[in-house]
Amino acid sequence: MTADPAPQGPPRSTAEAPWPVRTVARKIADWIHRLGQVWVEGQVTQVSARQGTRTAFLTVRDPSADVSMTVTCPTQLLSGLEPPLRDGARIVLHARPSYYVGRGTISLRATEIRPVGIGELLARIERLRKLLAAEGLFAPERKRRLPFLPQGIGLITGRASAAERDVLANAHARWPAARFTVVNTAVQGAAAVPQMMKALAKLDADPEVDVIVIARGGGSVEDLLPFSDEALCRAVSAAGTPVVSAIGHEPDTPLLDHVADLRCSTPTDASKRIVPDVAEETARLREMRGRSRRALRGWVETECELLRQLRSRPALADPHGPLDRRAQDVAMHAERARRAALTVLTAEQAKVSSARGKLTALGPAATLERGYSVVQFADADGALSVLRSVSDVAQGTRLRIRVGDGALHATADGE
Repeated sequence: MTADPAPQGPPRSTAEAPWPVRTVARKIADWIHRLGQVWVEGQVTQVSARQGTRTAFLTVRDPSADVSMTVTCPTQLLSGLEPPLRDGARIVLHARPSYYVGRGTISLRATEIRPVGIGELLARIERLRKLLAAEGLFAPERKRRLPFLPQGIGLITGRASAAERDVLANAHARWPAARFTVVNTAVQGAAAVPQMMKALAKLDADPEVDVIVIARGGGSVEDLLPFSDEALCRAVSAAGTPVVSAIGHEPDTPLLDHVADLRCSTPTDASKRIVPDVAEETARLREMRGRSRRALRGWVETECELLRQLRSRPALADPHGPLDRRAQDVAMHAERARRAALTVLTAEQAKVSSARGKLTALGPAATLERGYSVVQFADADGALSVLRSVSDVAQGTRLRIRVGDGALHATADGE
């Protein structure tokens, strides 16, 4: 027994056999209608419910993305809601996706709409707070210090808002040369988060912006919901430029306050934290200059006193005195050395004179001066010898006779 052949689907489209538009539209509608009922959460951006009509139209937008869809529902479904729906409200609806073949549009057909209450919103914010804290986005070590005097300041705030006026007026009052780059965005409602994220990316990419301020005045919990959005918090955490959060009043603490590098209680407080006070800095500079002047004067006086003490010392007060005293000592010792040398020399001269006298008395010269003479003759070798005997010479021998005042020559003639 053979199985029945599988049913053949519609032939595939080709360039030679294309599908008409109606066929494509019907196939798309078939796929969308298969999705069935779904629960959808979003933020209402537009409500259109005219009296006398059976169908109301809503536009629901994703709070964290630039995506929106049209929702249709019976008019009595909206009239039974308390409080009535308004722009910016969070809702959860039960609907079936519907594809309108004639226009090629997709919408949601709602059968049930539930407003999200404040309690549920706060509970979601608290869960998101714990999630971001567990990821370390609130850690103090991630916070960056603001520059002392930023080159440029980026300001994200509502157009012509009190927050913008407070930040600009107070910042310029403190530092008139402060330069701002203001980007006006929506600060509440469905368009707030995408616009603020776009403005944050623009200012973060600007090299002349050293700090970014996100400012908004006070408001209800629903009005401040965009500043607790997860996408915006993660964008602020990933920014390369320090971000200052100045949202609402002191009791208001959206999640942006914990992610930002600096949390300010009000926009006015932010203007005081991002730029210094020119009057205070001038006074501090004047005080530091005075302290520096006093410190320098004290140091100079100390060094001058030290120089005076050094100059009062004998070595510097009379620098030639020690040299003169040493010169006198040198002269005295030289004189003593001279006298000692003369004494020794005189004594030695006396000794020499005495020895000379003795030598003279004992020498032949004294004897010769008394009339004696010394006779010498030349021996066979030609050397002179003292004649001691007449037998030592022969007749005719030449003799040398030395007397007291000289010598003379003679010839031996015999006896």
